[in-house]
Amino acid sequence: MNRFVLAAVIAMTGLASAATAAVTEEDLAKDQQTTGDVLTNGMGRDLQRFSPLDTLNKDNIQNLVPAWAFSFGGEKQRGQETQPLIHDGMMYVTGSYSRVYAIDVKTGKEVWQFDARLPEGILPCCDVVNRGGAIYGDNFYFGTLDARVVALDLKTGDVKWNKKIADYKEGYSYTAAPLVVNGLVITGNSGGEFGIVGEVQARNAETGELVWTRPVIEGHMGTLNGQESTMTGTLNATWPGDMWKTGGGATWMGGSYDADTNTLIFGAGNPAPWNSHLRGAGEPAPDNSGDNLYAASRLGIDPENGEIKWHFQTTPREGWDFDGVNEVVPFVDKDGNKRFATADRNGFFYVLNREDGKFVNAYPFVSEISWASGIDETGRPIYNEANRPGAPDTSAEGGKGQQVFSVPSFLGGKNWMPMAYSQKTELFYVPSNEWGMDIWNEPISYKKGAAYLGAGFTIKPIFEDHIGSLKAMDPNTGEIKWEYKNDAPLWGGVMTTAGGLVFLGNPEGDFLALDDETGEVLWSFQTGSGIVGQPVTWEQDGEQYVTIVSGWGGAVPLWGGEVAKKVNYLNQGGTVWTFKLPKQLASN
Repeated sequence: MNRFVLAAVIAMTGLASAATAAVTEEDLAKDQQTTGDVLTNGMGRDLQRFSPLDTLNKDNIQNLVPAWAFSFGGEKQRGQETQPLIHDGMMYVTGSYSRVYAIDVKTGKEVWQFDARLPEGILPCCDVVNRGGAIYGDNFYFGTLDARVVALDLKTGDVKWNKKIADYKEGYSYTAAPLVVNGLVITGNSGGEFGIVGEVQARNAETGELVWTRPVIEGHMGTLNGQESTMTGTLNATWPGDMWKTGGGATWMGGSYDADTNTLIFGAGNPAPWNSHLRGAGEPAPDNSGDNLYAASRLGIDPENGEIKWHFQTTPREGWDFDGVNEVVPFVDKDGNKRFATADRNGFFYVLNREDGKFVNAYPFVSEISWASGIDETGRPIYNEANRPGAPDTSAEGGKGQQVFSVPSFLGGKNWMPMAYSQKTELFYVPSNEWGMDIWNEPISYKKGAAYLGAGFTIKPIFEDHIGSLKAMDPNTGEIKWEYKNDAPLWGGVMTTAGGLVFLGNPEGDFLALDDETGEVLWSFQTGSGIVGQPVTWEQDGEQYVTIVSGWGGAVPLWGGEVAKKVNYLNQGGTVWTFKLPKQLASN
């Protein structure tokens, strides 16, 4: 071979090698600090959603301009709740109906597309959303609405492996971004409204083979390397009869990872059915036998074997659909203590100890909470028993029990939409909603693949001037430093940066940048459809970029009662909007 040709081949091989660098565990661990890419959901496996970039800041945010826009196209729009990932000049973004797109970040042009081709009969409860993927090695991992996890080749989109999480015909689905830790792809499941059983699974990233499984409802057996390992909890300790077999607790939000304690933290959703009286939880029990563990809980799990290290139940005796799945974010408090923070659907913001998940404190973050008067020193709610919907009444039409008006609504003081933590201000920025609901219980029996609620409801606003509320919250004191009010419910993620900015979108289609200290709106851009996605930022060639996916949908228009009618004018869509701060405007 001619030496010049050989040199060219070597040079090309070197370039190709650099362009296809496999993502390592170390890369994932340093994701927050490496500003040229976004490799994980949450911009770091601790889910802080904080960027140390400060090129874009309060002084020059008005110079942020669109770089390109990419349309998902076709008729498959609906809710776009995804968070993009960026690696080696490519953006990987999931869309509704379990699709994936690879986009050139310089040009906004599609490189490849993957469509999961879903079967008939899928049973997603809360829109056909997908919240993002994971990158590890040479693969992109994501979940599908027919309860599968798929590994795709980063360069081509070809399927490396495709594994079944659970049977979609029984009501299972999957919408969260997978979590990768030490070569394991870790997933939860969705389907809590169908009497499924919540579970966390860990697979070998290269082969997709199961390493361990951990059900989150007591009485179910975990597995390790294909063999039974240990039972979750103690059979019938907090579940009567056979109710544990269809106990709910879906792990539908995915999890975070605390490297300091080598712990996975997953949330478990509502117990099934919603009707607490059918689960032995309608009346208080001195031995807490009606708590229905581990539903409505946060769980610390050993990533090596799936064993539960600790649990904290935010809503024992749950009866309002207050899922316990919301993200758990590691941080360090003002005294240097390592803590977790989580803003629960039940309206309270919890601070826990990172070593053992023990309760430290809790603060209300929404108004007029009615189901409980507070949280006691052990972390248990102080219930307002009169605000629990009554047991089904066989003498009433349809068996309807006593109706109550409860705050917050079952869609939560905060639902899935992820909050952000700023290492600069040491505040959490919590997207919340101010609403309540009429709720009542009804008779129900389990039927495979059918809704398993045993309750009826209608959501209503509690204020005339707003529903959505972004709150800047001090985790040390519970003080709300400022509040940004929004007419429609907030349903998308939040991001904050060292440049003093807080980014979020609203259903009205506005992509906003707020001052992290005051809440003042510093910049906005109308995207043409409601935003329920999750923003990210990164730098390339010395310029800072910001991306958000626009596309209205999610649970609000499907389940929102009177609130859904209030926002029924909003348009669907499916567009990846990418903005940048040009170099020549960075100092303005």
